[in-house]
Amino acid sequence: MIRKLLIANRGEIACRIARTCRRLGIRTVAVFSEADREALHARAADEAVAIGPPPAAESYLSIPKLLEAAKRTGADAVHPGYGFLAESAAFAAAVREAGLVFVGPSPEAMQRLGAKDAAKALAEAVGVPIVPGYRGPDQSDGRLSAEARRIGFPLLIKATAGGGGKGMRRVDRPVDFVDALEACRREALAAFADGRVLLERSIERPRHLEVQVMADREGRVVHLFERDCTLQRRHQKILEEAPAAGIDETLRRALGAAAVRLVAAAGYEGAGTVEFLVAPDGTFFFIEANTRLQVEHPVTEAITGLDLVEWQIRIAEGRPLPLAQDAIRARGHAIEARLYAEDPGKGFLPSTGRLEQLLLPEGLPGVRVDTGVREGDVVTPFYDPLIAKIVVHGEDRAAALARLEEALDATAVVGPTTNLPFLRRVLREPAFRAAAIDTVWLDREGGRLAAAEDEPEPIDLVAGALLLAADDRERAAAAAGPWRTSPWIALKGFRLAAPARRELRLLAAGRERTVRLEGPLRAPEASLDGTPLGPVRLDRDGCELRVELAGHRTVARVTLADDRVILARDGRTLVLRRAPAARADTEEIGSEGLVAAPMPGKVVRLLVAPGDVVERGQLLAVLEAMKMEHRLEAPRGGRVAAVHVAVGEQVEEGTILLDLADREGAD
Repeated sequence: MIRKLLIANRGEIACRIARTCRRLGIRTVAVFSEADREALHARAADEAVAIGPPPAAESYLSIPKLLEAAKRTGADAVHPGYGFLAESAAFAAAVREAGLVFVGPSPEAMQRLGAKDAAKALAEAVGVPIVPGYRGPDQSDGRLSAEARRIGFPLLIKATAGGGGKGMRRVDRPVDFVDALEACRREALAAFADGRVLLERSIERPRHLEVQVMADREGRVVHLFERDCTLQRRHQKILEEAPAAGIDETLRRALGAAAVRLVAAAGYEGAGTVEFLVAPDGTFFFIEANTRLQVEHPVTEAITGLDLVEWQIRIAEGRPLPLAQDAIRARGHAIEARLYAEDPGKGFLPSTGRLEQLLLPEGLPGVRVDTGVREGDVVTPFYDPLIAKIVVHGEDRAAALARLEEALDATAVVGPTTNLPFLRRVLREPAFRAAAIDTVWLDREGGRLAAAEDEPEPIDLVAGALLLAADDRERAAAAAGPWRTSPWIALKGFRLAAPARRELRLLAAGRERTVRLEGPLRAPEASLDGTPLGPVRLDRDGCELRVELAGHRTVARVTLADDRVILARDGRTLVLRRAPAARADTEEIGSEGLVAAPMPGKVVRLLVAPGDVVERGQLLAVLEAMKMEHRLEAPRGGRVAAVHVAVGEQVEEGTILLDLADREGAD
């Protein structure tokens, strides 16, 4: 029996594991880096141990530090969660050599199934179809380039030890192959300490389905049905569902049988996932296996009513599977939405900063929220920017979709930019609602959905204007000191023979809007762009704002920052800015010659030098942040006038990396 379990992870998965352990009466030990000292997961466990600086390589990826934490606290088992060392055979072996229970597969099974090349060889041997490609030991540029030409384009380069979209690139043209290969290797080394890759033919317009499996050490294997993970961007999943919509029972049974056959052949134990691509004609191909718990496991838990972490722990204790295959039932439909701190309008770049306000839909019927953060926490550049997983369950897919819309409408985040508005737009798309998408659907449609902005309603604009007007008055009064009661300071909008009047110009969703407020600020009459709207009243209690406009009441979450009002309401986060007295037009703004870092990160490549002539869209530099590489392209054509950073340098968001001048000269 496991008495005390060390959770070798952070964030929401660490909190989720601790929750099950508490129910089972197992004490838990959390580990935390210096950046996570006050993190939620460090407080969710019975004990917590500091394991080093913020970079994962010096903390969460340090096997000696994790084992020392287990020894120091008397833990007798280790759960790796997902990510970090969860699929490291070396870590599993080190845990067992230290005399501890590893909650996961054996190192040998992990090597047979976790490495993409070995798993494909095993799949081929047991009759599970695989995607044509190359997975050989010769990793030289010449051999890989030759194999790429043999396979044909488009193709995928994948890190052999990869997962979560890291170390993966689609290549459409031979000329782009070497650069993509180098990028994959760098990402794979940073994320998994293993730069080996394999090549696969790109299956056009497939769905991505995966099968959850569980196995005990006596060789019994069951599947817990399939999940649909087709909606993804940059090979990273955004929405997951169980079961997959629109597939027939023949395909469902074939996927389950193939997954069980492969896992049994690997001599596997614990939780695992077998992933497949399904072509439009219904043929399927094994692509990889994940020898750990998946991020999206809650949708399987929702339809089966089972706790997969409990199953993992019981199997690790040497117990048999709790249920046989014919006793496992699926009920209803579940969907998980991943709420990330990222900016869809900037190519889904991670966004950092303090969560000034965080309202999650906890407590709604049929809604589960898994999170590792709380209001006031800081999203740092060191780790995955996941804020929460919002999981819903309904009697069918239509009910689950309706419940997810309700849950997202009840969610509000003020601080870092998030993908919340993007998720809401995806849910409204006819193709998604009809389950008529493929794995590159977002590559085709994501730009349109990401670029869209929520249009503020009149009540939002009037509330923002009134908040700014009240803030102006408070600032002026504070600055005036003993003269604050002077009529020249009070800013009451006094006019002879007319009511007080204030006019504020706001920028919202790319447009300038004019709000006029007449009368005392406690209850002025409002108009928008010359159209009367009626009286407005505000009642603000901290970050909660109650607004009434012409008899219509609503509630929002609000933050004032300089000349901005950030207002979250009904699942939308609106940024209302005070319009400057004079501003450049869009074309002028777009022609800036300064190329700045869009986020904190490390410069891993510089492809230009002073004097180089570049074209619009040309790759200038590559930043690494949160274990992913981000391309910085020229905003316009010109000549590089100066380069201000070097490869390997850590930069903050907004750091000027280089200057572009007109082609004629740098001055």
